[in-house]
Amino acid sequence: MSTMSHSLVRPAVRPAVAQPRAVRSGAAGVRLTRRGRAVVLLAAVVVMLAVVVFWSAGSVASPESGAAEATTVVTVGTGQTLWGIAADLAADGDVRSTMREIERLNALESSMLVAGQRLRVPQG
Repeated sequence: MSTMSHSLVRPAVRPAVAQPRAVRSGAAGVRLTRRGRAVVLLAAVVVMLAVVVFWSAGSVASPESGAAEATTVVTVGTGQTLWGIAADLAADGDVRSTMREIERLNALESSMLVAGQRLRVPQG
């Protein structure tokens, strides 16, 4: 019987040597840190806000001169309601539109009135 011996020969392992990367001509490849990304984001937000403020700063006034509405001041008496005041003033019988006009003229949030309150009402 013959004996065969196998010897495993391993090649020598060379340590990896860092190869220098080739630098592309033109762009050197910019890397941003976390702080750099935050600064770029903040700058973009500031520019966007400046653009929005610039666009919204335009005048919304009309070229025509406005005429003041003819109004009268009425003092609310005890037990009077906005409906009652509007009904007295509504020449065409449309009480609801007169109520809305009184609310608009006085910037009322509700139809609740207090005795002694002074209201501007359209002159009829």
